[in-house]
Amino acid sequence: MTTYIIVIVVIALVFDYINGFHDAANSIATIVSTRVLSPRTAVIWAAAFNFIAFALFEPTVARNIAKGVEPAFITPNVILGSLLGAIIWNLLTWWWGLPSSSSHALMGGFAGAAVKSAGRLSVLDATVFGKTAAFILVSPLLGAVIGFSLMHAIRLLASRWTPGKVSSRFRRLQLLSAAAYSLGHGGNDAQKTMGIITALLIAAGVQANGEHPEPLLWVVLTCHAAMGLGTLSGGWRIVKTMGMRITKLKPVGGFAAETAGAVTLFSATALGIPVSTTHTITGAIVGVGATSGRVSTVRWGVAGRIVWAWIFTIPAAALLSATVYTIVSAISGVP
Repeated sequence: MTTYIIVIVVIALVFDYINGFHDAANSIATIVSTRVLSPRTAVIWAAAFNFIAFALFEPTVARNIAKGVEPAFITPNVILGSLLGAIIWNLLTWWWGLPSSSSHALMGGFAGAAVKSAGRLSVLDATVFGKTAAFILVSPLLGAVIGFSLMHAIRLLASRWTPGKVSSRFRRLQLLSAAAYSLGHGGNDAQKTMGIITALLIAAGVQANGEHPEPLLWVVLTCHAAMGLGTLSGGWRIVKTMGMRITKLKPVGGFAAETAGAVTLFSATALGIPVSTTHTITGAIVGVGATSGRVSTVRWGVAGRIVWAWIFTIPAAALLSATVYTIVSAISGVP
């Protein structure tokens, strides 16, 4: 590999690290807000399961992303523009404390740089990007429905338990639900960066192309490691928004939200669909909060700000990436 390709791979791993840092809140917000684990212990717990996920999931998401753009228009500059645009948007939303989607920032960045390079929208694989766009709505709705249903089922099951017994049992069960959610997070999110690096290696001639491009083992391991290290670094601004500002959660609610999120992520990864872990867990938390029967339980103003961040993420990341691609191409003199 040339020095330029190696630099872009390193930047991709930096994005993956920031993804873990930015999305740490998704994995730990509920377990921290319910005080089942301290923030420090929670990030270690989440990071461990983020990494272990590589051994449990087929790289279906990575394969789809690697073939999401016409191969002729996947160049090192396109990949670099995609990554830098997504990184800039992730850092901005982290600073603002908004749980936007790292996944959609990357997909938006990839689309923006590729369209700028080709000069036409048809350069994008309609199936890959269509499913990604559709799941902006599907994943939070599915998370909300499962969270709402699961919370109701738990209330029926535990109706004769004392509040102390409910709290005690679900504090222990929340360790399992947080682990499952972190597995789902690592299994879906790390694969997005794996897919981008695989596309880069194929474009550079380092890896052979194929109908189902497989990420190399070192790509799989380094992406999961980078995400795990990022999760260890926290992201406390978003933890506060996710775990405390949308609705107040108890251990039983935290368990229901994390389990609903994990089920959604496991299903999407099996289908090869890159979904937003942020959207998924936010929907699950809202679904759990809505079971109280009082609309005021969910802070809809905060939820509204989050939805606006979701709406703007893909176009904002696309615009940033297209701009970065234009600058890089102008400096290098090659597309």
